[in-house]
Amino acid sequence: MTPGARVAAAIEILDMIHDGQAVEKSLTAWARRSRFAGSKDRAAVRDHVFDTVRNWRADAVRGGSGTGRGRMIGRLRALDMDIEALFHGEGHAPAPLSEDENVAGQAPTEQADVWNMPEWILPEFERSLGEAAAETAALLQSRAPITLRVNVGKCNVNQATADLAEIGIETKANPVCPTALTITSGERKLRNSPAYLEGWVELQDASSQAIVADLPEAVQVLDYCAGGGGKSLALAAEGHQVIAHDINFDRMMDIPARAERAGTSIKLLATDMIEAEGLFDVVLVDAPCSGSGAWRRSPEGKWALTEERLTELTVLQDDILDETVQYVSQNGTLVFGTCSVFQRENEDRVSAFLERHPGWKCVKQTRFNVSDLADGFFVAHLIRE
Repeated sequence: MTPGARVAAAIEILDMIHDGQAVEKSLTAWARRSRFAGSKDRAAVRDHVFDTVRNWRADAVRGGSGTGRGRMIGRLRALDMDIEALFHGEGHAPAPLSEDENVAGQAPTEQADVWNMPEWILPEFERSLGEAAAETAALLQSRAPITLRVNVGKCNVNQATADLAEIGIETKANPVCPTALTITSGERKLRNSPAYLEGWVELQDASSQAIVADLPEAVQVLDYCAGGGGKSLALAAEGHQVIAHDINFDRMMDIPARAERAGTSIKLLATDMIEAEGLFDVVLVDAPCSGSGAWRRSPEGKWALTEERLTELTVLQDDILDETVQYVSQNGTLVFGTCSVFQRENEDRVSAFLERHPGWKCVKQTRFNVSDLADGFFVAHLIRE
């Protein structure tokens, strides 16, 4: 595919998203219709689409239209690219810009457009982040770093760095966590690299790694909202005995294969089986949340979130904390975390928990800000007094 044809494909997909279809579903539908597209073509189209979804409001303003074509024009203007070199109508490229399109559009000035967020989110964002709100909003419009966790159960950071470099994957140490490496080039080679296939490294954000690295010493850990098992694998690599649970058991189906590749073992439990395991030294609750700290990776979530849904999530977070108290040993720690930047989902939930549970206290509370090194995360350690 030519560069112009890739832009045309992105426009087609953006129109599907504008009409209400999910981002991944739209990309998959296009790929199935476009068997001619090679891996580099699909990657380039995907980048166009995700960059535009991250900048959904601002690109519509810059392009003078909320259509896929308008937003793509806005994206290219934001990047100061030569639009005529891509919109020329030849070789499946989009048609040249009309006179109206050439003069339409302007730089975004309204706060919701500049920050690329629904208007209702702005007060909550400012309340939660204060002076860091504008910088965080800007960071969420860019691509997230690609970060690896070195499996210390199989190798060390220097070994992993050298092994990856041999096949052209360049990395640098990430100061957020000692086991974290950020890929600086060659990321598309990772999935077929020996280091990945043999379990030396796993994809995991540095903040997520840091949450695990900072857990108190424990023998048995319950990862209550395990999902795909990223934190369970990190816990197992540190030598903990890990029990993984998720209310949707199917979300954990890849964990055994990932654990085998990593040289560890993780037990999976359905909800009605947890009580029989006894009490745990650490119960980790990486709760369902808005995902606002990771909107660079899942920008669709920013536009799908409603105030009603945010309230529902806070109720769910409270319910999960109340449920998991019973699994914590007398001297154990209940660890509550989210990948959210909202105070309503973080500090407010800890305060509400302490009000509902006299005799508990918070001994540690940490925010990881969105940065060029890591996603935004929050974590609190709760113990009995």
